[in-house]
Amino acid sequence: MRLLIAPLQYDNLSRISVRHNEFDSTMPSRMKQIIGSRWAPELNCWHIPYTSEAWGSLKSIFKECEIVKAEGATSLYKTPKPESGPPVGTSLNVEEPRPPLSPSPNGKGTAITPHAEIVYPANAISVNLFPLDKALLCLYVPPELVPAHLSVVKSMHGRHWEPQWKVWTVPYTKLTLRFLQKYFDARVLQWAFTPAEDIPERLDAPIPERKPQPTVVPACYEAAVVALEQVLILKRYSWRTVKSYKNCFRQFIKHYDGIKPSQIARKQINDYLTMLIKERNISVSQQGQVMSAIKMFYASVIDQEDKIKGLFQPKKPQKLPKVLTEEEVSALLRSVDNLKHRCILMLIYSGGLRLGELIALRLPDLQPEKERLFVRSGKGNKDRCTLLSEKAWEHLKHYIELYKPVEWLFEGSNGGQYSERSVQEIFTQAKKRSMINLEATVHTLRHSFATHLLEKGVDLRYIQELLGHASSKTTEIYTHITKKGWGKLKSPLDSLNI
Repeated sequence: MRLLIAPLQYDNLSRISVRHNEFDSTMPSRMKQIIGSRWAPELNCWHIPYTSEAWGSLKSIFKECEIVKAEGATSLYKTPKPESGPPVGTSLNVEEPRPPLSPSPNGKGTAITPHAEIVYPANAISVNLFPLDKALLCLYVPPELVPAHLSVVKSMHGRHWEPQWKVWTVPYTKLTLRFLQKYFDARVLQWAFTPAEDIPERLDAPIPERKPQPTVVPACYEAAVVALEQVLILKRYSWRTVKSYKNCFRQFIKHYDGIKPSQIARKQINDYLTMLIKERNISVSQQGQVMSAIKMFYASVIDQEDKIKGLFQPKKPQKLPKVLTEEEVSALLRSVDNLKHRCILMLIYSGGLRLGELIALRLPDLQPEKERLFVRSGKGNKDRCTLLSEKAWEHLKHYIELYKPVEWLFEGSNGGQYSERSVQEIFTQAKKRSMINLEATVHTLRHSFATHLLEKGVDLRYIQELLGHASSKTTEIYTHITKKGWGKLKSPLDSLNI
């Protein structure tokens, strides 16, 4: 590692600036050993007193490093005695870290002259171009402004804390500029440059590295799986169902790999299901999925429906869905500072949406004048209308004004459809902060929506329509959860004379 040193006038004091050409996690702790050393975030460098004591400490602590004079600093440099100050370097083969930027006539920002003095007031947040990446801005928040403004900075899209420089970096985009304009008083911000007009709306997100998918070992009669897939596609089953049925049926015929699927007997089907239950301990839902795939093949592909008639149906456990109280939902939503994230959770609870229905929403699906939300192609490929609360719409108006979504209501950092995994992570973090039921999931908000409506006296038929249930029996499960009227009930133990 090389240290680049140069004289510096800082707060009317003679100092020596110290920069390093490569990352070193020990740099802060080593610099703090020098008496009088300071970190200057606005200059992106350390600086020490211009004394022989400080210079000697620098040489001793960084004795394994090459210490050279930064290029372009000759006119400001006063040559000290060999043992009392920095040596005169002769060459520099690495690029010096770029200093902060200052206003420019063309509005695009130009680098200031090296080591020029920049003084930022303590009562302002400085906004600068990040020296290491032109596509980022860096925000320096003075300690006295942290309590009032840190939560707002943390809610910014794409923000990242840079501990080495003690600044926040955010994308240099129109979205960021709108955010700063909307949520910060102009007197709080101090711009070190004039933003350009041709900056992008948002930065292109890096293409995520896809994990290599496990190699699928085909069955001996893989043609049967292909035939099943064709039937499922013609029946317009969802891609998730097609994928699941194919995997289940492939594992079934591989279990009897030497037998043609058309020659597998009814007893062998029962033996296979028994093996899954006893040896692999599959759940009731998994058993039903395997049976559905097998039934689909024999009934719709090779016309051997008699073979699967009367298959033993598993007894489904009567489990009640997990539900949050209204106080827990309030605590969950209050724990989210990010506007986009709060809108996502509010909308799920506001209309009882499924996760896939939320990320498929588009701007025309919002009908605030009628206080309703249009859900297209929900579960079972069914459309429906549900509720859009006034509070959710008030937040959504600010979100749409700020983020300006184009195609989807909630878009990812590169403008594509928001991912289900991101929504789940938002809920997980909010759940931890609010300290509510740790077993709750995103779908718990949908169950809570239905239960709270029922407790408020809404007819079960309306709740069925809002949730998109095909059968009223599915909706009736919430009658077992609601605590409406429990206040009038008393245990018979209370009436005993004991």
